[in-house]
Amino acid sequence: MQAWIPITILAAFSQNLRFMLQKRLKDTRLSATGATFARFVYSAPLVAVLMAGYFAVTGLDVPRPDARFFVFAFTGGIAQILATICVVALFAERNFAVGITFKKTEVVLTALTGLLVLGEGIGMAGALAIGIGFFGLILLSDPPEGGKGWRRFFNKAAALGLGAGLLFSFSAIGYRGASLSLGVEDVVSRAGFTLAIVTAFQSLVMASWMVLREKGEVTRVLKAWRVGVLVGLSSMIGSFCWFTAFTLQNAALVKALGQVELLFSYAATLFVFREKVSGREYAGTALILASVLVLVLYLK
Repeated sequence: MQAWIPITILAAFSQNLRFMLQKRLKDTRLSATGATFARFVYSAPLVAVLMAGYFAVTGLDVPRPDARFFVFAFTGGIAQILATICVVALFAERNFAVGITFKKTEVVLTALTGLLVLGEGIGMAGALAIGIGFFGLILLSDPPEGGKGWRRFFNKAAALGLGAGLLFSFSAIGYRGASLSLGVEDVVSRAGFTLAIVTAFQSLVMASWMVLREKGEVTRVLKAWRVGVLVGLSSMIGSFCWFTAFTLQNAALVKALGQVELLFSYAATLFVFREKVSGREYAGTALILASVLVLVLYLK
């Protein structure tokens, strides 16, 4: 078995585990903002120590970022904060698997954003992927309890899900731009340094926000350190596994295999959280998965 295959599966598993832990924090102790903050504040020191050790062992120079780097990195960092808050908040509206499936729309939304903002064509296959995904979103947006009129499809859960996907696509663009702006050949240095700067920035921004707007939430996050440390550790492992997989194999193939996260999310929904999944939600998830696979295979 090629090395990138188990690494990608581990990345998807770690990412799913992190969202499971954040959902648990949201359900039991913390607000959506607090559960999101736990990801960054506990992973930032781990990433910093890891990269310090890497530079010490390899003897490589620490990259020297310019203003362009910080614009890209901080834009991506803010987008990721907002996207993660949307996903964690979505868990309170719908089951865990539906929340993760909504997040997967980021792949299709990235292609659509590139068309609208950058004028980059997506071709017939890309249009087909977006069309399939659109029908999947209609099924997922319709809540299990039903509803009347436009609220069946244009509701809080749908807004949070689509918002998360769009914001995650913005964060990916920001991180790629920041990493490339460093002008460093060593890919581990580029990715690791960018990750260290961004997580430190995100921790500072969220801590400042919560001190001003959510009194006592920082203290509650720190008191939940047992789960919080696991959130940070799973976040760091997932980030580095994704990066390693992308260096070993075509990114389109990695993304295609990465959809195994949906299987992990359904396992968590049924066996960990013991939430019910409707037939319509299964069908919507299948269409979203099909749209993503069409797109990533087309991009290959």
